[in-house]
Amino acid sequence: MHPTGGSLRVFGQFVWLEVGTVKTVLSRPAHQPVTLTVGRLNLTARVELIKMKLDLHYVDPRLVELYDRDNPRGVDTDFYLALAADLNAHRIIDLGCGTGLLTCELAIEGRQIIGIDPSAAMLAVARKKPGAERVQWIEGDSSALGKQEADLAIMTGNVAQVFLDDIEWDTTLHALYATLRAEGHLAFESRNPEARAWEKWIRDETFERIDTTFGPMECWMELVGMENSRIRLVEHNVFKSTGEDVVASSELRFRNKAALTDSLINAGFIVEQAYGNWHREPFTETSRVMVFVARRD
Repeated sequence: MHPTGGSLRVFGQFVWLEVGTVKTVLSRPAHQPVTLTVGRLNLTARVELIKMKLDLHYVDPRLVELYDRDNPRGVDTDFYLALAADLNAHRIIDLGCGTGLLTCELAIEGRQIIGIDPSAAMLAVARKKPGAERVQWIEGDSSALGKQEADLAIMTGNVAQVFLDDIEWDTTLHALYATLRAEGHLAFESRNPEARAWEKWIRDETFERIDTTFGPMECWMELVGMENSRIRLVEHNVFKSTGEDVVASSELRFRNKAALTDSLINAGFIVEQAYGNWHREPFTETSRVMVFVARRD
């Protein structure tokens, strides 16, 4: 650790450098040691590898199999399909593609589609979908992107909220910037904190009984904590045939519109649109979702 409080954190091909009040993200060749000189300082810093921890929803085979039931095709799917067509995007990256519902729909003739997700279980489901053979599937996170010269990169299903740490979020944006061609686009959505969606993440609002391939189940959500812009919750999944309650814990970051806009600008993007719904209507303080479309400068 440098006397001034300097530190290094490595995220794939990027290094987060912090010396005093100076923070920046630097690119580095993959698998190469980090050597940095800051002015005349000899920076000897702690190097910490950042690795995302996956929630149980993305690991337990039973919950993964039920994922599409809880997250079906909807107006968000239509939005991203239309955006890809409007931009005439031929090379598309779906970061955090999950079970590949949208990814496979994007994979029409004449396109190159890459689906990336850190969950092997989710990708196993994705590879079984119709059209999956037209997608290049990669198990990993943004550090696996490389320079793809992509026309469009997307993050759907509120993936942007799983990046709790600003370092993770900023390095992800830098990796997405680097993987796009000049004038390429990035699109993603995030829940608007002003709408306070978490207030309905309680048993009385979310309890349901469902029939599944694993027999009848009872499911509900419980809010367990709030700290600044972070929300912690648990989801109960009771398999009635055995009585087993699989409790999946989650934590989400609710960044506001200004914070997301600033992070995009700091990563080099130009924010073209920040919609307030999937019908491309303007964002207002009461909008439930923020849908960003940004362009690489």
